[in-house]
Amino acid sequence: MIRLLVGVLVFVINTVYRDRPIPRFYVLETVARVPYFSYLSVLHLYETLGWWRKADWLKVHFAESWNELHHLLIMEELGGDKFWGDRFLARHVALLYYWIIVLLYLVYPNGAYHFMELVEGHAYNTYNKFLKENEADLKVQPAPKVAVQYYRDGDLYLFDEFQTGRKLETRRPATDNLYDVFVNIRDDEQEHVKTMVACQQPDARLSFKSPHSPVPIGSGID
Repeated sequence: MIRLLVGVLVFVINTVYRDRPIPRFYVLETVARVPYFSYLSVLHLYETLGWWRKADWLKVHFAESWNELHHLLIMEELGGDKFWGDRFLARHVALLYYWIIVLLYLVYPNGAYHFMELVEGHAYNTYNKFLKENEADLKVQPAPKVAVQYYRDGDLYLFDEFQTGRKLETRRPATDNLYDVFVNIRDDEQEHVKTMVACQQPDARLSFKSPHSPVPIGSGID
């Protein structure tokens, strides 16, 4: 079922946006944010009911959604959302997948994380192919302002926070041109894959923590 959900999403995006890469990335990033919203919604529900409280999970998933938001803002600055049909499709698919992942996360959390592992893996491969095919053109274009602010000039706390497989402040990518920006986005997707894999480990409820936390924060009933 999980592979089917991913396959349908990939088929629609690949078919509709075969020759329109920036709108394609806009739609992909709009949908890619949604599962992290789903995780946060369910985790807040558990905490409200007093079942489970894990601040580290909330921090990391919010940082992941923050990262995907900036991918989306970059695509919007590049004009990916200009056509109303692209916005309509992206938002309605995102709404559908939000509720699907909420239900999946309630009954099978590892399945919901595996879903995003596959989506982020597809995104990595898509960006990697785009970089190889357009390297020369991308290197002569300036980096969008929102990318410079996010990757270089802004507060990088949340940038470090979603990369649970790295030590703090070890990744400070360049943003000298548009090629650098797409390299950064591609590499972000790989970091998401690593974090999703970590969330699926058998001992994750006890061992998973945010990069800024020396020990897991919070307590509750597992």
